[in-house]
Formats: sequence, C-alpha cells, structure tokens
Amino acid sequence: MKRNRRISAVAALALAALVTGTGAGFAATTTPSATPVATHAFDTASATAPAPAPSFHGALPAPTGPYAAGEDIIHLTDASRPDPWVPSSGPRQLAVTMVYPAVPGTGTPAPYMTLGEAAGVLQRQKMLASSGVTPQNLAGVTTQAFDGARPQRGKHPLVVLSPAHEDPRWTLTALATDLASHGYVVALVGHTHEDSGETLADGQTPPCAICDDPNLDMDTVAASRALDVSFVIDQLTHGNTAWPLARLIDKHQIGMAGHSIGGAAAAATMIADPRVRAGVNMDGTFHPDPKPGQINRPFLMLGTAANTDWEHPWAALGGYKKWLAVAGADHFSFSDLDLLLQEAGFPTPPLDPERGIVITREYVTAFFDQTLKKIHSPLLDGPSPNNPEVLFQH
Repeated sequence: MKRNRRISAVAALALAALVTGTGAGFAATTTPSATPVATHAFDTASATAPAPAPSFHGALPAPTGPYAAGEDIIHLTDASRPDPWVPSSGPRQLAVTMVYPAVPGTGTPAPYMTLGEAAGVLQRQKMLASSGVTPQNLAGVTTQAFDGARPQRGKHPLVVLSPAHEDPRWTLTALATDLASHGYVVALVGHTHEDSGETLADGQTPPCAICDDPNLDMDTVAASRALDVSFVIDQLTHGNTAWPLARLIDKHQIGMAGHSIGGAAAAATMIADPRVRAGVNMDGTFHPDPKPGQINRPFLMLGTAANTDWEHPWAALGGYKKWLAVAGADHFSFSDLDLLLQEAGFPTPPLDPERGIVITREYVTAFFDQTLKKIHSPLLDGPSPNNPEVLFQH
C-alpha cells in the first residue's frame, strides 16, 4: 500500500516555533495527513515536551565543503503556461533560491525566509500568532548562506532541489548550502500555491491553493513540478539572463533531488527531461511508479527504514542505482525540520536530527560527485563504519 506523505512542514514548525505557548494545542493546529503514516516525534510533543524556552532562534549547521555558500533569490515567469492551481493568477510564477560556491568571508548573512513567507506560516497556524510567535522569529533562523557573496571561479554542476508537499523551498536549505560548499550551483525551487507561501516578484506571498484538498491527485502534482523544473533549467541555461551568475553553471551536468513529493518530481522530471542526468528521491512515494526503460540514468533512493513503497520503482530503474535506508530516521530527517524541533526543545525521532542532516548531506553529495563530477565515492560502495545507521537495501 502506498503512503501519501502529505505532512506539512507547518505542522513541524508549529512545534518548533511554539516556544512561548503550551504544547496542548498541537492537535488543533496541525494539518493532518491525508493517509496515516508512522508516528513522528512531534505527534507526542504535547504530552512529553519540556517547558518551552522563552524565545526561539534556530540555526542550521555550517556547510562542510571548502567554499562558502552564496545566495541569490530570483523570480521567474513562464509566459507559456498558466498557473496550474490558480489559473486566474495568470502565467506560472516561481521564486527560486540560487545557492552557489562562494569566497569565504564575503557577503552578508541571508535570511531563512522572507517576512511574507513567515507570515504565511502564521496564517495557516493561527495558534502560533496567538502565542506570540512573530515572522521575525521564523525568518531569523541562521542559514549559513550569504547574500551578495563573491562567487568562486569556474563552472559547476547544477542541482535542482524540490521540497515536500506543503513544505516551502527553505526547508531544504541545509542540504543546499552544503552542496554549494562542495562546488555545486543549487536551484531551490518554490512551487507556488503548493505550500504556506512563496514570495513572488511583486512582493506578494500567495497562500496554498491545494493543501486542504483531500482528493488531490499527487501524480498531477509531480507532473506539474516536472514542468516547473524544466522551465527553471531553461531559464538558467539559455542566454544567461535569468540569473546574473548563470555563467557559473555547467549546463551539461545537471542533477535533481527532492524530498517526499519532491523526490517523486525528481523521477518525473528525469522521465520528461533528458538534461537531468542523475536524480535523488528522499523518502518520497513515487507518483507514479516509473516503468522499465523510463529512467536509465543514475538514481539514488534515500529514505526511512520503514519505507516499503520502493520495491516496484527499484525494479524499474535501469541505470546505476542505490537504495539506502536510514535506521531511526523519520520523514523529516532529510530536511531542516527535525533540527528546528530539537533546537526548540521538543522530542525528535531516534535518529539525532543533526545526524540526519549529516547523513543526507554526505550521501547526496557523494552521489552527485560520482554521477556528475565522475569522482568515485567509496561511501556508495557499501556499509560504512562511520555511518552505521545507513543500511544498503540492494
């Protein structure tokens, strides 16, 4: 049976940010999953959380590569395509965070999100606002990325990142900054109207149009995201006009990774767009399962040990492939969210959230090093004593 991992980042952030109130209101403030999934640490936070701290300030771990992570925000409009969820809004508009290899010590600290995006979280979670949480609390998470940082010279592979359903793009910031520090240009795509809000070129932050639809066809969502990603790749590799630093991109070496439905979108994009040479699905149910012959390029599946949805997709994958299960992880171990929970003092899964980020960074980077840079990574050859949580399924 397939499990629709339609779990909102806002539900996790509700606990991470509810640092001035009580946990008793958690059940009333979360957006329930359409299909039951395994219990997560935050499901029991109301009963077991310690006394909240007087204020919340989250911080993501520093990137591990030799470069700093520079950051730009770009806004793109696909004039050939109406918005799939709100056609009356006109052509499809996207906000994209570009993270790139930068010279250490340059630029200024980048915010985690805009105040409008933070306000969107509070709008979907009424109890947060009543408990004293402000947009500034959420926007002020330390990202380890730097606005206006001076770029490193040369060309670098492009990796596109797509977040989970209902999760804004900034939930994959820790992975994006680390990839950039290891010599990748990263395009972190916000899928407009699919989460609590992405701030667009006009400064507006439209709310989610599909988050509360119990009949939402996730195959349609994955297919729409594939169109978003192909358009972003077009804009970044044709004419160098969409982003002033597009010269940094090696347009012949493009990969994609996604979390949850973003992972399904990585597969859907690879099927539709041959420019994407390697893909990663982080704990996402495929929508739909690929058919034999559709994906004959490298693909990594990195997920929880409880994930049983991947046998058929695994059999259909025709190229270099790895399936890794992470013991003790939950669905959010592959994003920033469990770490934010921990920093707020709430229970987390058996896998330490920082370990979750370390593992995600190491294996995703190793996979793209091997498939895009042609640098062999022993980490992918088999179990590692330094990472006993990582189980090679095949």
